[in-house]
Amino acid sequence: MKFKLSSTLLIMLLSSPLLAEDAKKEALSVDKEKKTIRIACKIAPRKLPNLTEIYPIEVVACWAAPKGQKAHETIVTHEIKPSDFHKALESLGLKAGKPAKGQDAVAEGPEIKVFLEVPAGEGAVKKIAIEKTLVDRKTGKTMPTVKWRFTGSIMKKLDPTKPEEIYGADHTGTLIGIFPVTDETVVQTSLTMKEEPFIKMETNKDVLPKEGTDVTLLIEVK
Repeated sequence: MKFKLSSTLLIMLLSSPLLAEDAKKEALSVDKEKKTIRIACKIAPRKLPNLTEIYPIEVVACWAAPKGQKAHETIVTHEIKPSDFHKALESLGLKAGKPAKGQDAVAEGPEIKVFLEVPAGEGAVKKIAIEKTLVDRKTGKTMPTVKWRFTGSIMKKLDPTKPEEIYGADHTGTLIGIFPVTDETVVQTSLTMKEEPFIKMETNKDVLPKEGTDVTLLIEVK
């Protein structure tokens, strides 16, 4: 006997916890055989309506505004919990090092590779090293190759009067930082604050699709 789902039942099914969990898995997927992690993202806007300036890029991936602390300085936005990204890296056998913050601090942790997969027409995708997605604001030269390290985030008290702590990056929404301006992130580069005054990055419009385009952040573990 054939039957047709009512629109009400269809809505109920689509909003069920099971399907919500499937959507979450799709937003962050781990391939243990290939030792890769994929995170669904969108190309971030470079100018936010509440700000008068366009600021140099300081992070690779953050929550969108207004929730994301670095939403005005990111290449892409995402919707996952940074602590889930941390757990995904651990599931591939990595152990977090130590995040850096401040002038002389240096990030510590196992090295990973960071890429962006962008649409290339007719269902194809193009894999781009994340450094190639950035150019120097003054010279137009591509960002130099750096090391990306799984540092993990600091733990943070949101209420100083209470003992409870949270994973700091779950407060800021930052997955990957370029400079040690924050230790509330999961991954950082080998760059220090000494290089920050000389490396002012902008997104590379020659390789990136338009703002709002769906892309994938690809992490490869050695």
